[in-house]
Amino acid sequence: MDIATKLAQFNADPALTQWVMAQLNGAGLAQAEKAALQDQLRRKEHDLHVKECKIQALTLELAYHKRLKFSAKAEAFTVQQRDLFLECEQSDLAAMQAELAQLSSATTPRKPSPTGRRPLPAELPRIEHRHEPESCTCAQCGKDLIKIGEDISEQLDVEPARFFVHRHIRPQYACRACETVTAAAIPPAVIDRSLAAPGLLAWVVIQKYLDHLPLYRIEQISSRHGVGIARSTLAEWVGRIGVALQPLSDRLAEILKQGRVLHADETPVPLLDPGNGKTKRAYLWAYRSNALEDQPAIIVFDFQTGRSGSHARAFLRHWQGHLMVDDYAGYKALFALGITELACLAHARRKFFDLHAANGHPIANEALTRIAKLYHIEAEGKGDSIEQRQQRRATQALPELKAMHAWLIHTRQQSADGSSLAKAIDYSLKRWSAIERYANSGHLPIDNNPIENAIRPIAIGKKNWLFAGSERAGRQAAAIQSLLATAKANGIEPLAWLKGTLEKLPTHPNSRIDELLPLPC
Repeated sequence: MDIATKLAQFNADPALTQWVMAQLNGAGLAQAEKAALQDQLRRKEHDLHVKECKIQALTLELAYHKRLKFSAKAEAFTVQQRDLFLECEQSDLAAMQAELAQLSSATTPRKPSPTGRRPLPAELPRIEHRHEPESCTCAQCGKDLIKIGEDISEQLDVEPARFFVHRHIRPQYACRACETVTAAAIPPAVIDRSLAAPGLLAWVVIQKYLDHLPLYRIEQISSRHGVGIARSTLAEWVGRIGVALQPLSDRLAEILKQGRVLHADETPVPLLDPGNGKTKRAYLWAYRSNALEDQPAIIVFDFQTGRSGSHARAFLRHWQGHLMVDDYAGYKALFALGITELACLAHARRKFFDLHAANGHPIANEALTRIAKLYHIEAEGKGDSIEQRQQRRATQALPELKAMHAWLIHTRQQSADGSSLAKAIDYSLKRWSAIERYANSGHLPIDNNPIENAIRPIAIGKKNWLFAGSERAGRQAAAIQSLLATAKANGIEPLAWLKGTLEKLPTHPNSRIDELLPLPC
């Protein structure tokens, strides 16, 4: 029963009834207006939150690019860039010291000071220069001088690329009775009837793939030394050497996949697209052995025309073990095939670093501090055995990881969805089980930095040779880069190894191919 009916039962004055109904209708209207205003306020708050998140994201991105361009902080520059600035500073300091020495030498004799330099390597050849006095008699009394010792100082010198010629002389002998001619066989060579000796071939390959010089610059260098080697000839040599070294690269990949822990990453490489007169994007997929296990370092590059995860699955076919990767979706299918994921703590740290560098975020700073403790534990156990490292991680790293995980969950609950902080936290929480997995063992890596360090020279080379000319050239470059990078990682001098390998390769049996690989004996 409504209010009007009840008032009629009490014979209320019609004016009173009309007034009561007006008040009730007004209250209902006010309630509806209030609900509408509240709904409008919620929409405004949502729009404001979306705008704030977008502003935060844009501010973070802008600060990141500004830092890359203008900042002098450690993570703003590569190691090579920071070294370049250090070189300039040291050059300026040496120049100022030399100028001061010139100004003061006329008035004050300068006393020699100890240099503190390291001794020159003992294995380098020595050329002795003996400097005897003009006279072996004393300038004061005229009597004979007696040798009491020697003052020896050493200077380091270098010869630039020195071209020389090997003359192969094969005497021919004839038998008058049999009317036959006998001569020594032509020595086998990696490139038949080529004018290039193994040393020259190795030098060209090292210049191109390790020192990142395009062939036209190598052509210019040889011309300066009076030897004209056409660029087409250099290109032919490189192509034939790539084919000769391909079996070694394939064998290196086989040995790599015998390991149970691998690093993986990929980097884009421009590939010439002749039909369109421009380049398209290809990729070098990089794989590295585990640095924490007692085994030689192996680095293998696999050139592919795309970034599909199918390329990684094809390379790692039938392989099982722990794989350290970033959060790229192309690797996800591998983990459904029985491969165990390891997540990179350095990538998680980078999210908080970018946030802290943009606006000094205190929560990001706290995350960086917690991560720094984990890396400090790793640094303290650098020389440990696998068993000692496992014990150290169990007693020190695992408690820190558990505390950090709880802190991340609590902080995320208080963070606005869509904010830069929430995204940084979500990146870590989403992969937490893969991030902390390393701490349950003594042989699993904490991050993917080893493979990123192996890829860095490729980025330097891309700026010089600009693009791969074809898919075949890309595969050839990947094979050669794999061998040279592996040699460097094992402390083997690449030029000496390659020269020796090219000398042995023509007659070396395939059953003993492992002897030619750039691995420690």
